Amino acid sequence: MRKALDRKEVSSVELTRMYLDRLKTIGTAHNAVAELTESLALKQAAEADRTTARSPLHGIPFGVKDLLATKGIPTRWGSPGHADQVFDYDSTVVRRLEDAGAVLLAKLEMIELAGGGNYNVANASRMGPCLSAWDKRLWAGGSSSGSGATTALGCVGFSIGSETSGSITCPSAFNGATGFRPTYGRVSRFGAMALCWTLDKLGPICRSAEDCGTVLETIAGPDPLDPSTLGERLSLRSRGPKPRIGLLKENFKDAKATAMEAAYHATLDALRKLGYETSEVAYPPLPYGTAINIIVDAEGASAHENFIRSDRFAKLQDVNQIAGFAAAMQTRAVDYLWAMRLRTEALKANAVWDKCDCILTPTFYHRAIPIDQPFDKTWVGMGGDDGPSNLLGWPALAFPVGFEDGAPISCQVIAPALREDVCYRVARDFQRATDWHTCRPPNAS
Repeated sequence: MRKALDRKEVSSVELTRMYLDRLKTIGTAHNAVAELTESLALKQAAEADRTTARSPLHGIPFGVKDLLATKGIPTRWGSPGHADQVFDYDSTVVRRLEDAGAVLLAKLEMIELAGGGNYNVANASRMGPCLSAWDKRLWAGGSSSGSGATTALGCVGFSIGSETSGSITCPSAFNGATGFRPTYGRVSRFGAMALCWTLDKLGPICRSAEDCGTVLETIAGPDPLDPSTLGERLSLRSRGPKPRIGLLKENFKDAKATAMEAAYHATLDALRKLGYETSEVAYPPLPYGTAINIIVDAEGASAHENFIRSDRFAKLQDVNQIAGFAAAMQTRAVDYLWAMRLRTEALKANAVWDKCDCILTPTFYHRAIPIDQPFDKTWVGMGGDDGPSNLLGWPALAFPVGFEDGAPISCQVIAPALREDVCYRVARDFQRATDWHTCRPPNAS
């Protein structure tokens, strides 16, 4: 796309009109569009065509998860209770992308309030269930549902999602996209809905690791409007010998993950042929998931306290969300403090990096799950049980590695904090040697 723009084979306005048409038809048919920004997009595209390219993203159309503030444009957080919410400023991520010359096409649908109430159905969204790019009987994943679906469907050039615990990697996996969750604090969250202040992260969902790297380099960096941002400069340049890959003990048999087991080992074979060495590693046996759940409950209830206490709270789509947020309001201080102490104890998991430079694991053990069944009946779990990676703010990059019954399955590379370059290098090398990331769903051609 960048080369076509530079050669004047296509204009940004032409690209923008094409993507808008796809969003209006294919995107809406998948319940993936929260709000089109058509007039703004065409204005930005015309400006991009008139000016010299100032970044690799100049003139490239994109979409953002509907928890990022956009000045004068509704930002509904996927929630029926926030249908009229409009901010008078842009989030830092939106502003940085527009400053780079990128073109904002749409706000993309999401699970209501990013799923902080422990939702149990795909319908937990203002627009209804967001449908997989590959099969409308399957879920597009959460909570960045629309970001994953529209990227895979070719309705946007790239998108921005957010993750507290799996919300970038999940829709990337379920739609066959490539998603980059950066180190906690790498990308400013100013103007983004808060679910969990000490876990929330923003990152790109694209069609390749290289595209993810380009977008992440644009949006990363310190921001005085977000004091939690890191001062360290992001560099994705390869450093030193090929990273050593650590392998966790995966429960393929218990998960009945025959297709994922085969794809995982094929991925390892491909990486070994590229010169990557592997060895078995293990995390300290700690209740990481329990700690994350308590932290999300406590911080999510605090972030949305006024809404939970309001009459609008009952408008949420999923009764599990309503019950979950209500219960979260009763989270005890002693439990929250236990979880935070556990987080400190979890720092012991950093010892794993003495034996490897990154970890490769299935993103999930299965393809996207059906939209008409509750998750507790169909959800097997994340590869490696997710472990401490979100709790400690480590980066991860999810990428497609095969198919199960016609829908994509995915692996992810996890690395130490601040080492996005390792995730990027492994996934990029794999994608240069394979073509899973070039596969397109029927509606994306």
